[in-house]
Amino acid sequence: MGAVAKKKSAELSTEVMDDVWADAGKGASFKEDEMQVPFLRLAQDMSPQTKKNKPEFIDGLEYGGIFNTLTSEFWLREDGLRVIVCDTVTKYTEWVPRDNGGGFVSEIDADDPVLEEVVREKGADVMPNGNHLIKADNFYCLYESADGGWNPAILDMKITQLKIGRRWKSKINICTMKHPKTGQVAKAPIFANIWKISSVDETNKNNDTYANYSVDMDTKNFFFDDMDLYQQAKSLATAVAAGDLKESVDPEKQNKAPPVDKDQEIPF
Repeated sequence: MGAVAKKKSAELSTEVMDDVWADAGKGASFKEDEMQVPFLRLAQDMSPQTKKNKPEFIDGLEYGGIFNTLTSEFWLREDGLRVIVCDTVTKYTEWVPRDNGGGFVSEIDADDPVLEEVVREKGADVMPNGNHLIKADNFYCLYESADGGWNPAILDMKITQLKIGRRWKSKINICTMKHPKTGQVAKAPIFANIWKISSVDETNKNNDTYANYSVDMDTKNFFFDDMDLYQQAKSLATAVAAGDLKESVDPEKQNKAPPVDKDQEIPF
C-alpha cells in the first residue's frame, strides 16, 4: 500500500504526551455533514495523477492503482484496498459533447422525466438537447487507510465500470448471515461485510488495454467482528440516506472533456 498523504501523528516527549493524550480528539471530531467526502478513482495510463508534469501527479501511483482524490492516498494494484459498502446511489450527470467544447453541466435527478427521452447514438446516451448523459453507480464506503483507520469515501463506477458495479450489487444481494443462537438465516445488511478492491486489465474492440475494477469478498474477515466499526458503517449509511454528506469537489467535473464515450470502452 502506498500513501502520499497520510494522517499526521504527533510525536511528543513522554511528559507532554501524558497531558495531550488526556485531551485526545477534543475539537477534532466533526459530524458527517460538516466534512467533504472524497472519491476513490482508478488510475489509467492517461490519468494526470500518473504524469510527473501534471499538477495532479501522485508520486508512486501506478497504472491500475486506486487513489483518493482529496488526500492523494493510494493503493497499488498488487495490494488493493479493503472497503465496507454502506449504501449505493445511482446518479446521472449531463455533459456537453467533446466536439462541442465539452464540460460538465449539472446533475440530473433520478426521477426527472428527461431520462425517458434519452436515446442511444454512436455509443453515447444522448439527451433531447444534444448533450450526453452519464450514469454512475456510487458506492458510499468506509475504506481502510494506511494507519489502520476507516474513513468515508465514494467509489463511483461509470462507463465500462458499470458492469462491475452490477456484479458487485448482485454479490451484496446474495450475502446471508446465520444467527449463532437461533440458527435463523437472513440477508445481511449491506454494511456488515468487508470487500477487497483491486484492478484487472481489459481490452476493447480496438485492442486498447485499460484497467477496470475487480471486487471480491475479503477472505480474511468478510463478516467483521468489531462493534465500533459496525456502528461507524451504520452511521455512514444513515447519513447517506438522510442526504447529509457533502461530496468533495469532483476534479472530473472541472475538466472540459466529458467521460469517454462507451463505444470506445475506456473509462476516463
